[in-house]
Amino acid sequence: MASTSTSKLLLLICYVSLIFSVSSSSSDLPSSPKVSLGLYYESLCPYCSSFIVNHLTKLFEDDLISIVDLHLSPWGNTKLRSDNATAVCQHGAFECLLDTVEACAIDAWPKLSDHFPFIHCVESLVTEHKYDKWETCYQKLNLNSKPVSDCLSSGHGDKLELKYAAETSALQPPHQYVPWVVVDGQPLYEDYENFISYICKAYKGAKKPDACAKYSSSHFIRSAKVNRFPLVCRKGVNRMWDLLERVKTSLLSYTGLL
Repeated sequence: MASTSTSKLLLLICYVSLIFSVSSSSSDLPSSPKVSLGLYYESLCPYCSSFIVNHLTKLFEDDLISIVDLHLSPWGNTKLRSDNATAVCQHGAFECLLDTVEACAIDAWPKLSDHFPFIHCVESLVTEHKYDKWETCYQKLNLNSKPVSDCLSSGHGDKLELKYAAETSALQPPHQYVPWVVVDGQPLYEDYENFISYICKAYKGAKKPDACAKYSSSHFIRSAKVNRFPLVCRKGVNRMWDLLERVKTSLLSYTGLL
């Protein structure tokens, strides 16, 4: 399992690097403004991690990222105490840590091609319930841990999180749950997994990436809206999740699997 995950991560890095190198050197860059894509999320919401790992990576297929301005905002349903400085995360203290880690990664490595593979690596571990091993992502990606470590220890990460808190609070309409996906200012609500269709529809350039051909038809959008239990984490501290995660961690520690 570990080798498979590592292989997928290395493949993602190759995809991201190739797409950005081709896009930066191509003379056929989009002449129209890019479509803005905002993902407002929290690190331990299982639907957020699944979206990042299994869906958001599609941006790097067929040069879709060349028409997209992706913005990641790791705050989600987190709340601030009355002091306006202390965060209360929906899935407990470890989520607060990972949200801040990812905020620091975005700040330390501003280029999407640098910070997205790291966030993808961390969220992959979340999907595997191994998120306490997040620091292994430095080695997997051959990254220097010091910029993120300094960000965490200096308190700069907390300031970054307050910035994400402010931008999440300013959303109009206000977010109702996470993942909260916004294309050109319009939330996709529970149809967020179909985000590429909306991107392709919103892009006004003469030439669209080849991948848009299979995503942009109205038939595809209608067929994607199925009646199912919403794959979202709604607002409110999930005390049951926190309790279950504590029990899981204790059991794994006891059995020597951590």
